Amino acid sequence: MRTNLQDQHRVPTSPAGLPENFCLVRLRLAREHDHPEGDSRHGYDILTPLRDDGGIDAEAYRAWPLACRVRRFRPGEDDAIGHLVHGPGGSWTIQYDGEAAMGEERGFHFRDERFRAGEYVSIREDDHQMHTFKVWEVRQP
Repeated sequence: MRTNLQDQHRVPTSPAGLPENFCLVRLRLAREHDHPEGDSRHGYDILTPLRDDGGIDAEAYRAWPLACRVRRFRPGEDDAIGHLVHGPGGSWTIQYDGEAAMGEERGFHFRDERFRAGEYVSIREDDHQMHTFKVWEVRQP
């Protein structure tokens, strides 16, 4: 898919304006020491383009970086809204906007992960701890 420079700064006003490989990925905290059953109230909604194999489509990301949004939700906290950001060496981070601005969170090996329901991914959160999340749902926005 070829895009022009204008596309890189355009944010669609609705999901209908996005390429069809953009998906809403919902992550929920998987089982861990303090959450033996996991926690469906702690997670992320990530709007990102995916390849057919479920990996993040870095080429489509480069065409639509501002459309790659993240919502972090946790019990007892306001939602934090930010962007998925592609960095050097294929790294992926989450950078938050506005009042929720905080240190970035890092997706652990996101470049190699497959975002398909039932798979697991890890994120180093703002508490500097690595947490594992289950890919709960992947759907069209």
